[in-house]
Amino acid sequence: MTSFMKQPLAEASRRVPHWLQSIQARGVSHWGAAALPTRRTENWKYTSLQALRDDYRLADPSAPSPDALPAALREGFGGPRLVFVDGVFQSELSDLSQLDGAEGVSVCRFDEASPEQADRIAEYLDSCFDPSEHQFAALNTATLRDGVFVDLADGARLAAPLHVLWLLRAADGPVAMSQRLLVLAGANSDATLVEQFVAMRGAAASFCSGVTELRLGPGAHLDHYRLHEEEGEAVHIGAVHARLDRDSRLESFHLALGSSLKRIDVNLRHDGPGAHADLNGIYLPRGDEHIDYHTTIDHAVPHCSSDEVFRGIIADRATAVFNGRIHIHPDAQKTRAELSNKNLLTSTEAEVNTKPELEIYADDVSCAHGATVAQLDAEALHYLRTRGVSRDEAEVMLSFGFINELVDGVALEALRTYLKPRVAARFARDETLMRHIL
Repeated sequence: MTSFMKQPLAEASRRVPHWLQSIQARGVSHWGAAALPTRRTENWKYTSLQALRDDYRLADPSAPSPDALPAALREGFGGPRLVFVDGVFQSELSDLSQLDGAEGVSVCRFDEASPEQADRIAEYLDSCFDPSEHQFAALNTATLRDGVFVDLADGARLAAPLHVLWLLRAADGPVAMSQRLLVLAGANSDATLVEQFVAMRGAAASFCSGVTELRLGPGAHLDHYRLHEEEGEAVHIGAVHARLDRDSRLESFHLALGSSLKRIDVNLRHDGPGAHADLNGIYLPRGDEHIDYHTTIDHAVPHCSSDEVFRGIIADRATAVFNGRIHIHPDAQKTRAELSNKNLLTSTEAEVNTKPELEIYADDVSCAHGATVAQLDAEALHYLRTRGVSRDEAEVMLSFGFINELVDGVALEALRTYLKPRVAARFARDETLMRHIL
């Protein structure tokens, strides 16, 4: 464990713009001052880092790229797309032509940023969080070679959803990659973003350090979707950090399919009165997989609101962790915040550790939180079986019904169409068992 990421850290500063090297050095400083968390670290009490390896390497930029995207990913979501394979940008698989002529919309890679764009990236990168308190985010900065910068001017509108795809191929052995997305949404701007992480069939072990920063200006509206579909020996330790200014609105949706280890932190901060955040998520580990979501919503000013709903279905011998925290600061009067976490265990060996938290320092607020852990409803299962539905199919129907409300709540129709069969396949290895839910 002492040599974890040693080689990627040594390789990261090669072939990057000069202005990015100074940012990397800042991350190296914070990473070097921290020790890896253990089970004695409170926020890592139920998550082990034993899945990490000491032989990860950064991908060779000159390695041949796939000739085409996997079939399920070819259509995308109806808008411009940037594709990275093992952390390396793939121009032949990407298409930003729909952005041509889009007024006030700027999308670029860090590697191709103009001097003006580089100055803005340098100014705002790491500004949504404290690197000394988020050591894996500091690791991300230390190993950063490229990223995506989305800059929306005041009043700008992104007409179609921007899709950023991070594809793991890892064909030549264990690979590490750092994903970074920085979004500056100006006042009254409007955009939809889809981040997707997928491991190709047969991919070797991998480690992804993923960090997304979202800064919403006054009155800005952002729909943000983050899909974690890596499986097998993929390890992903990442975070989404967002800051919301006055009257802004963030719609945030998360999906995590299982792998050997996924740990995702989501930290939202309300910095302006009237800001609102909807935070929804689904996690679906099975086998021996492990998923850990830690969320924090900071209400720092008055007259803000947040609604958070996470649901998990844990199967076989899988484990899950959900820690949801709402922090109401002393000046945050008239806050309304709600948090709900519901879990379904479909096996006697499945396990979930859930901990909703309210930390309130204001006296004029409306807050609620709750968590449940249950098994499949025996009466509902019996009812379906008396109607001629097999036990296997009934279990699939009940499992899908447990999360269907969140899937149906996805506003982006193309994404909703993509998610339903993808999610249903987690419960039904035989396609005939999905006939009543698709």
